[in-house]
Amino acid sequence: MSIILGIDPGSRLTGYGVIEQQGRKFTYLGSGCIKAIASGDDLAGRLQTIFAGVSEIILQFNPDMFAIEQVFMGVNPGGALKLGQARGAAIVAATSNGLTIAEYSARQIKQSVVGTGGADKAQVQHMVKTILKLPVSPQADAADALAVALCHGHSYDSLLKMSGQVKKTVRGRLR
Repeated sequence: MSIILGIDPGSRLTGYGVIEQQGRKFTYLGSGCIKAIASGDDLAGRLQTIFAGVSEIILQFNPDMFAIEQVFMGVNPGGALKLGQARGAAIVAATSNGLTIAEYSARQIKQSVVGTGGADKAQVQHMVKTILKLPVSPQADAADALAVALCHGHSYDSLLKMSGQVKKTVRGRLR
């Protein structure tokens, strides 16, 4: 059994999703958004809010593994830079709590959860709802974070099978 924390970083809204994995079975534990908007336009304040929020989630759920979406370099380099800083705040919270970091591209996450790397947000939400047997679709950023966690669960399980290792983790590390 492993508890996986997935993060969909954002400089204003950072989605988080926590699942439990037992073999090929996934169970929903929690999800939501860290709202750094309340910190205003002060980037340093927003980064502190993200760090504190992720740290609090780690203390609440005590995950074994941490997975986060990689930065996508779009049209706006300034936005990508802020997104990278938000990722950094979340990553430092995870490493400060002894977790190792797994990173996945948006394409890998969509491929793992939906079956196609070009899926839209509604398709991701629907598949997350279906896989985790949720009564309603989670909010978009939370669904994306749950998809990151599911992607890591699928990927990690596959890597262990290929390497012939038994799945036993302590704070994200194989033992």
